[in-house]
Amino acid sequence: MNAPLAPDHLATATALLLQPAGLDLSDLGRVLGDVAVHRADYADLYLQYTRSEGWSLEEGLVKSGSFSIDAGAGVRVVEGERTAFAYTDDLSLEALQQAARTTRSIAAAGGDGRAPVPARGPGRSLYAPVDPVASLDADAKVAMLLQVERMARAADPRISQVMASLAAEYDVVLLLRADGRVSADVRPLVRLSLQVIAEADGRRQQGSAGAGGRGGLAMFDGARLRALVDQAVHQALVNLEAGPAPAGEMTVVLGPGWPGILLHEAIGHGLEGDFNRKGSSAFSGRVGERIAAKGVTVVDDGTLPGRRGSLNVDDEGEPTQRTVLIEDGILQGYIQDQLNARLMGVAPTGNGRRESYAHVPMPRMTNTCMLNGDRDPGEIIASVEKGLYAVNFGGGQVDITSGKFVFSAAEAYLIENGKVTRPVRGATLIGNGPDVLTRVSMIGNDMALDPGIGTCGKDGQSVPVGVGQPTLRIDGLTVGGTA
Repeated sequence: MNAPLAPDHLATATALLLQPAGLDLSDLGRVLGDVAVHRADYADLYLQYTRSEGWSLEEGLVKSGSFSIDAGAGVRVVEGERTAFAYTDDLSLEALQQAARTTRSIAAAGGDGRAPVPARGPGRSLYAPVDPVASLDADAKVAMLLQVERMARAADPRISQVMASLAAEYDVVLLLRADGRVSADVRPLVRLSLQVIAEADGRRQQGSAGAGGRGGLAMFDGARLRALVDQAVHQALVNLEAGPAPAGEMTVVLGPGWPGILLHEAIGHGLEGDFNRKGSSAFSGRVGERIAAKGVTVVDDGTLPGRRGSLNVDDEGEPTQRTVLIEDGILQGYIQDQLNARLMGVAPTGNGRRESYAHVPMPRMTNTCMLNGDRDPGEIIASVEKGLYAVNFGGGQVDITSGKFVFSAAEAYLIENGKVTRPVRGATLIGNGPDVLTRVSMIGNDMALDPGIGTCGKDGQSVPVGVGQPTLRIDGLTVGGTA
């Protein structure tokens, strides 16, 4: 499949990355030809321009602000399982040629130096190519943070502290591959985060909320700001009144949306191609086998418009796609980049991602979701005699090889006799990803995506991602509590 290439994306990338250095596509074609990739399996040249800005507020004052511009290029040659990679923050022709020469240690002689050709096919745009940094002036950004602070303090007299931050990024990439394909993308990204502290009778608890996506800062209108404030304040006040969480093995109901982060960490990483090619994942060699309960269908979808984890093309020039990983409990395949797909004899899935031009790509998730079942969420709650209802999550850890995980619940309640009753704090969910999949007994019909706040780390690289799921009932999950 040819990668989609929107003409305005190529024009923007050319203006920001090539013209200031006096370069054009033919120059880049010669640089890539200098790598001499005749017998190499793959080679690419990845150029990136990033402008980012951040503001943070605490104690009613904007205490910090940041602004940065970064540009550079990475040259990569792959032969077998070996990768030669060099990068530079100098986009001059001489610096690019030097980076290309650095990779020759594993490249064979005789590159054909073919001219780059913009990829054919219908261009697609999953998000507007706007510059979110420039979408509001500095005064308006500060005013937004101050408005959030005023709204949070006015919501309840027990709110004693408010911290808020606003981040915007304008990312433009241009990629050339040794097969002559040229891809470009313009990637806006914004995020607003809010944390509040509530105090009463000597107790202090926190609540948090956030939202974001690929677009301009105008997405944070009055209604969205109000919703974020209400969520953070509600969570803090709930935790202020919460009692100790019970411990032991019990039925756990996960709420829709952000609790899908457990799915991402405990299961999604284990479905990435590199871990499975090396045999280090709990899911290695199990394609075609039942690995989950009936009804469990999991997809990784990089094509959702405006979502934080979406991309028009991945960082190897492949169009992103909707990849079914598990269908009705049966493992269908893994998410793949170019290298691991080739070595495993399958097609890439548009999941080759890198943090920046200074990093090599690897198979990474985009938006990972469990699809709807047929149960009403109220019916799921009513089916539980005694258990835990986890609405929101904080941090967590997972071991990819074994699938073992530990996650802390940021907001949770007891379920008693089919009703949600008292809030509890300090609950942690402990389990094994492959095992948890088999313990899903009821799947809701209320699938929701997270609000656009996810960042995934792997091998020292961080990339924006999305998660989602419906309400789920999981039987026999271990809960570590404070009771």
